[in-house]
Amino acid sequence: MLADLSPLIAATTQWLTRAYPACGGALAAALGEMQARQAVTVAAWLRYPTPTDAALVGMAGPGGSAGLDWITGADATMHDCAWRTWVDEVVASWAACLLTDAELAHTAVAAIADGGHTAGTPIEFRRLVAPGERDREAAPLLRHPDLLAPVAALHRTALHERLGPGRALIA
Repeated sequence: MLADLSPLIAATTQWLTRAYPACGGALAAALGEMQARQAVTVAAWLRYPTPTDAALVGMAGPGGSAGLDWITGADATMHDCAWRTWVDEVVASWAACLLTDAELAHTAVAAIADGGHTAGTPIEFRRLVAPGERDREAAPLLRHPDLLAPVAALHRTALHERLGPGRALIA
C-alpha cells in the first residue's frame, strides 16, 4: 500500500497555483508555489495524519478537482489533465484557510509538530506562517481572503474541528 501523500500534495498545489497564479515572473511563480506547497502539505498531514489514512486515500483516490473547478470557474478544457484526479478538495479548502489566516496557520503547524509525518524531524513552514514581503508580493491572489473565500468556506468548519473540537469559528 502507498502511504505517501506526495501525489495528492503535488496535484493540489498545482491546482492552487493555477487557480491563483503568482504575479511577476519565474521567481514569483516559485515563491507562490512554495507557499502553496507548504499550506497543502500542512493541510494534507492534518487530513491524513497516519500512514493508514494516507494509504487509504492512495487506494480510493482523493476525489479530483471538478467541484473546485466549478466554484472557481476554471476552464472546462483543463479537465483532461490526469493530475486533476489527485486534487483533494478538502485539502485545497484547508490550505486556502491557512494561506489567508496567519493565526490558523500557526495553530495548524503546531498541531502537526508531534504527528507521524514529521517523524521527530523539525520541519519549518516559514513561507506559510511568516511570509516575507517578497512572498506576499509574489502571490497576492493566493493569499487574498476574498478571492479564496469560496474555496476556504467549503471545509473551514471541519478544519476548525480538526484543530480543536468546539473551537470557535473566526469569520
